[in-house]
Amino acid sequence: MSDQAFAQADPDWLKLIGEARDWLAGPLGQLLLGEERRLLEQELAKFFGGYLVSYGPGAEPPPDAGQIQCNVRLGAPLPGVQIVCEEQAWPLSEHAADVVVLQHGLDFSLSPHGLLREAARSVRPGGHLLILGINPWSSWGACSLFAGDGLKRARCISPNRVGDWLTLLGFALEKRRFGCYRPPLAAAAWQARLSRLEQWGEAWQLPGAGFYLLVARKLVVGLRPLRPARREPMGKLLPMPVAKVSRRNAER
Repeated sequence: MSDQAFAQADPDWLKLIGEARDWLAGPLGQLLLGEERRLLEQELAKFFGGYLVSYGPGAEPPPDAGQIQCNVRLGAPLPGVQIVCEEQAWPLSEHAADVVVLQHGLDFSLSPHGLLREAARSVRPGGHLLILGINPWSSWGACSLFAGDGLKRARCISPNRVGDWLTLLGFALEKRRFGCYRPPLAAAAWQARLSRLEQWGEAWQLPGAGFYLLVARKLVVGLRPLRPARREPMGKLLPMPVAKVSRRNAER
């Protein structure tokens, strides 16, 4: 779909996605995406099925998922996007995907609730929804408050709040992981010196990391059991009185 055919899209949303993509293409964004890809592919290696759908402002190709047959990316009309759509109007039928990945989709969204509902609708019962977001309780979250680039537009929604939203949408949170413990320093020399923080942080899974990864499973709606028909209690058998016969009368 061309940009001209997508002219009716919300210009504020297109601007937001463009600014987010520019920031993710920079040194800090690439550092964050590199750590995310490693954890994400570890989790995706455990799933199998027909379709994996990825949504997010990044320009990188979809993560590898060897046991899933078809891996597609949808979103704004930008390079690398295979299916063009708005954030609250996915051209997918209900229960179409085995796995859906939202990689910073909620961070850079005009309506996070609407986007999450659309993603949840697309997951089949028993399928999984994976969400990656910038951790607000970290140096990365603090940096977003003072940044002058696309990072300033990030919502940085806490994982606890996202977990509550998932529960309301019928998902069970199976796993919560954290990554990127290095602070948002653009200098490559400092990043190399602080690389050991990743090993220590991943071993302890401390909550002060730059991003979080939530793995949630869509609950299967079971059949409503039929209650057995109520049986009326039967009355008790009571002994009937028997007339006594006198032996004297019987002999007559």
